[in-house]
Amino acid sequence: MRTTLAEVLGIEVSLLQSGMGGVAGPELACAVSEAGAAGCAGGYKLSGDALSAMLKRLVAGTGRPVGVNLIPEVVGPDELDRQLAQVLDETPRHVYLSLFGMADDAVLDRITGAGRQLVVQVGTVQDAVRAAERGAIVVVQGTEAGGHLLGTAHRDELVAQVRALVPAACLAAAGGIGSPAEAARAIAAGTDGVLLGTAFVVARESMAHPHFKTAVRTSGAADTVISEVYEIGWPGRRHRVLTTDVTRNPDQPKNFIGRTVVEGKTYLVPRFSAAVPTVTTSGRIEEMAMYCGLSCGAISEELPAAEIVAGFARVLPGAHAVGTEKVEESHGKL
Repeated sequence: MRTTLAEVLGIEVSLLQSGMGGVAGPELACAVSEAGAAGCAGGYKLSGDALSAMLKRLVAGTGRPVGVNLIPEVVGPDELDRQLAQVLDETPRHVYLSLFGMADDAVLDRITGAGRQLVVQVGTVQDAVRAAERGAIVVVQGTEAGGHLLGTAHRDELVAQVRALVPAACLAAAGGIGSPAEAARAIAAGTDGVLLGTAFVVARESMAHPHFKTAVRTSGAADTVISEVYEIGWPGRRHRVLTTDVTRNPDQPKNFIGRTVVEGKTYLVPRFSAAVPTVTTSGRIEEMAMYCGLSCGAISEELPAAEIVAGFARVLPGAHAVGTEKVEESHGKL
C-alpha cells in the first residue's frame, strides 16, 4: 500500500515547495510549512556563517517539517560534505534534506542514517529508481519545469515509467503545475504529491525581485525557452527561463550587469550568471536569469504562500478542504 507525501513527511498537504536558490529564503519556507505543506529554503552555495545565519532563521520560523535544499553538482563533494555537516549539526530533526540531483549513495545513507527525511529531485528513470531504493521521497521532474533540467522526458511520461519500476515508492511530480487542475492530473498519473516552484516565485514571501515576479505573472508558456546561456556558476545544465535579450542574443560580452547581496555580502553579477535577481539585486534585472516553468500561464496574482497552498490543498491527497474562492479564481483556471 502506497503512502501519500503528506503521511511520509508528517504534513497536512501533499505539496513540496521547491528550494529555489535566492528565491526561497527561510521566510517563504516557513510560511509554506506553517500553511500545512512542506517548505524548503535554498542552500545553494551557502556555507559557514552565511549558511548558519539562514538555518537559524529557518529553525526559529517554524517547528513543522521544513527543508533545506542542496545541489551536489554545483558545490562538489567536499563542499557538499561541509554543508551537510552544518545542516545536521545545527538543525533539529524536523528539518528534512532536499537534494537537487543525485549524490553518492554514501551521502544519501548519511542523511537517512541521521534520522532525517530525504527528498531527491531527479530527471531520469535510473536516478529515480536509485533514490527510491535508498529510501528517498522521489521528485520526478519533467521538462515542463522552470529552472535547471535534470532530464529530457515530459513529466507524466517519466512518472509512468518510474511508477512501473518502483510501485511502492513515494513519488512527487514537478514541472508545469500551476493550477489545482494540473496538480490533480499529476496525481492521476501516479504520484503521491506535487512539487511547485514557479507558483511560489510570485508568493509575497518570495525573495524574487519585483521585476521577476511581474514577468512570471504576465507571461505564458510560449514566453519560456530551454537554453544553456545562463551558465556562469552552473555550467553544463540546460534550463528553462523566460525569454530575455540574453537568450535571444547569446553572443554578448560577459560584462558585469549588476550586483546582489547574499547574507550581508555583496557580489557582482555578470551577464550569463546562473544567479536569479532577488530583492537585494540591482542593475539590469531584465537581462538576468528568470527561471520559469510552463505553469506561468496559470499564475496571474501575487498571493501569500498560505493562500497558494490552500488553493492546491483541496485536490491533493492527505489535504484538508481549505481552499478559498479567491485562490481558485487566480490559480485554479479550471
